[in-house]
Amino acid sequence: MTAPKTPTIPEELRGAGLRVTAARVALLETVRDGDHLGVEEIASGVRDRVGHVSLQAVYEALHALTAARLVRRIEPAGSPARFEGRVGDNHHHIVCRSCGAVADVDCAVGEAPCLTAADAHGFTIDEAEVIYWGRCPSCSGS
Repeated sequence: MTAPKTPTIPEELRGAGLRVTAARVALLETVRDGDHLGVEEIASGVRDRVGHVSLQAVYEALHALTAARLVRRIEPAGSPARFEGRVGDNHHHIVCRSCGAVADVDCAVGEAPCLTAADAHGFTIDEAEVIYWGRCPSCSGS
């Protein structure tokens, strides 16, 4: 029995109904190779891979990839948006109050959405977003 073939980035883009461009492929590679990157870091990574790309083109591609659920956007309070390639599993994040480092936190128990609202007000909940705050080992001296 063979394992299912992992789709290539161009196949993922086409499957999401997006046009395959060198900049989009480079952007998705950059986000997946990085760790909760900001737009400037992503733009730099794309430029390293394909040469010149405008910041506006990066913003537009990020918007399209986020809407297609190929990239996830997170916005911790007081921080600019960051992007990650880990999508579809409803994981959470922990943010350092001192340096802004971000790390993934898997759901503690149960299945997505990880939390049960005390009163869902008639909504059908399909996702919960939790951000834990604290100090990373470098900032706390641990």
